[in-house]
Amino acid sequence: MSDDAIPAATLVVIRDRPGGPPELLMVERPRTMAFAAGAMVFPGGRIDAEDWTDGGALVDAARIAAVRETREETGLEVIPEALVPFARWRPNFRHHRRFDTFFFLAPCPADAGPLRPQPGECERAEWLAAAEVLAQIARGEARAIFPTLRNLERLAQFGSFAEAEAHARAIPVETITPWVEEDGGEQWLRIPDHLGYPVTRERLDTAMRA
Repeated sequence: MSDDAIPAATLVVIRDRPGGPPELLMVERPRTMAFAAGAMVFPGGRIDAEDWTDGGALVDAARIAAVRETREETGLEVIPEALVPFARWRPNFRHHRRFDTFFFLAPCPADAGPLRPQPGECERAEWLAAAEVLAQIARGEARAIFPTLRNLERLAQFGSFAEAEAHARAIPVETITPWVEEDGGEQWLRIPDHLGYPVTRERLDTAMRA
């Protein structure tokens, strides 16, 4: 595996709602960006030098980066102490920019105001249930890269933040590096079966990798 992956962090903010599945904070990346242009993603980005604290570990810097990126992209303020580790993805796709990304969960703050998507950071920011985003992607109205799609499918299983948090705490975070395997004469992009994902493979020719 290449050692040039860029450390990054992503925050899945979950807003419970009565009588329906929780909503997730989703943003659409500008189409001018080099990576995942125009895709629906969770707020996040690379870990900057300012995110490190004296003696802090990479995961601590990731927490700070996830909160900072969410604030910069959407105006939503979340405290690092509220973050729950959910996943870590380190794809190694050839010819694409590589990221080592920590995924965290956090409940929507009770005093959250309206979202303020920042020009240049994202085209739009909105609250959507995981199933809604998946439906938009299925209809061709939205796009998502392979890790985002798998995490949306995983999050669609939960009826509240509490359910998602309990699931996250029950499953250890292991670094996920998808691989390609052949089955039935077709190539599939695969991830491990034991990390809580209901869908663990997609045909390589349909998977959006960057």
